[in-house]
Amino acid sequence: MRKKSVGRHPLKYRRMVVERMRESSNITALAAELGLDRKQMYTWREQLDPDGKAERPGVETREEKLEREVRRLKRVLADKTLEVDFFKGALQKVEDRRRQPEVTGAKASTTKSGK
Repeated sequence: MRKKSVGRHPLKYRRMVVERMRESSNITALAAELGLDRKQMYTWREQLDPDGKAERPGVETREEKLEREVRRLKRVLADKTLEVDFFKGALQKVEDRRRQPEVTGAKASTTKSGK
């Protein structure tokens, strides 16, 4: 009689799955492709690479790319905020100058009292 499988996968296979997880942007689709439970894949990743620092020289992870993009966008946003503040100040000064009445030195007209 043949023994039943207890559902264990060889270490080599688990390492391959963890490596594919690093390269994949869609873990759910990868789990479906491999016929594995997504939670089990994350468990393997935690066991085989607990710090998540398996180095791949010269290769930028998806998270690193996104973090770099977020930093770039924050810098652009800060620059645009400074520009908006500058133009708001300039517009305020122009509006203040337009509101000032022209001073001719003449007295303002008033109605005379009935005395």
